[in-house]
Amino acid sequence: MSFLIDTHAHLYAEEFTEDLSAMMQRGQDAGLRAILLPNIDVSSIEPMEKLAASYPHCIQMMGLHPTYVKENWEQELAQIETKLFANPNQYCAIGEIGMDLYWDKTFLEEQKMVFRRQLQWAKELKLPIAIHVRKAFDELFQIMDEEWTPSLKGVFHCYTGSAEQVKKILTYEHFYFGIGGVLTYKNAGLQEVLPHIPLNRLVLETDAPYLSPVPYRGKRNESSFVAEVAGKIVDILGISMDEVKQTTSSNAIELFQLQKFLNLSHD
Repeated sequence: MSFLIDTHAHLYAEEFTEDLSAMMQRGQDAGLRAILLPNIDVSSIEPMEKLAASYPHCIQMMGLHPTYVKENWEQELAQIETKLFANPNQYCAIGEIGMDLYWDKTFLEEQKMVFRRQLQWAKELKLPIAIHVRKAFDELFQIMDEEWTPSLKGVFHCYTGSAEQVKKILTYEHFYFGIGGVLTYKNAGLQEVLPHIPLNRLVLETDAPYLSPVPYRGKRNESSFVAEVAGKIVDILGISMDEVKQTTSSNAIELFQLQKFLNLSHD
């Protein structure tokens, strides 16, 4: 299984309009076998669907992102719920969901309600979740502690927490850590945390077009750059690139049940 999977990329964003085809080709050339597309809000659904229809290895999620929880959150959530429950087999996860208090705490209580509701959908539909959390670990853990059951699975996308928070997340059993470009930033602290994360709990991601890895920092991120993240894991953990590819891809396939969306029998 010598291929890569980008478990989190917003490739439907307007940043990719001009060179979408060439960018997708670079991903294939880099050994990408699948790209998972997290939804943001109601407005992102149509461009995401269009991209997935054109590129079958792009697999959709459905959810409401915490920073898009605003005054109209109830209407947004209702439309997303309708979309999700109409055809849950179309989606590999409920995401991107979570809590974000970095920029604004105005809608803290609404974010809590929206996150809780989407966790309940995940349990009902037996779908994993893709969690976004920024400056809100304590608030998010409180809801997770209340809602967690052994059937709940997911990933802490773009993990930037501490080694202590790794221990806490591991108590949730079937949860993984999405590692992206931040790993290549010298002062981010993630290089020290990575050895505390079990290899069988790692998945790769880019969060494109955001958070480009070194040496592309400051430029638009894209899925082919996931190879830079894999290379950094090789350097830090002292394991082979084959092991990184094999393990992270197996983890992603298991968590997101990707065999339902891709023909993986010959890999």
